[in-house]
Amino acid sequence: MKLEEYLRPEFVLDDMRSVHKSDVLAELVAPIGVAFEDFDVDKAHRVLLEREALGTTGIGDGVAIPHGKMPGLSHIIIVVGRSLTGVNFDALDFKPCRLFFLVIAPEHVAGMHLRILAHISRLLSEESFREAFLHAEGRQGLWRVLTEAA
Repeated sequence: MKLEEYLRPEFVLDDMRSVHKSDVLAELVAPIGVAFEDFDVDKAHRVLLEREALGTTGIGDGVAIPHGKMPGLSHIIIVVGRSLTGVNFDALDFKPCRLFFLVIAPEHVAGMHLRILAHISRLLSEESFREAFLHAEGRQGLWRVLTEAA
């Protein structure tokens, strides 16, 4: 599985500015709305907030994997972001999150959605990947780290 099948270079945010969880989620879905004019950014934001209300997607080690399912979506979309300062995302280890991997999936692809989440989790469990991602230069550097490792 290759992440770039679900990810575009314009869906890589190298210097996120948000400082609150809700704003991070909005910042992550914004480029999808630019790329797909029929994508409902507000609905996606609500779906992600509802998922976060069930339990944090901040898994620790500076990583969060917010995700949700949206009716009417035709394919899985991944957006990746990096916060240079870190964000309190209610992570399980109580540490700020700096790496964000957003996964939005259609309602009918549960199996693939879970495989992608598992793949991302395995990738982010590697300290060498996290370090390379944190220290990559700009969007192109992040894209290179993502496509070489994933």
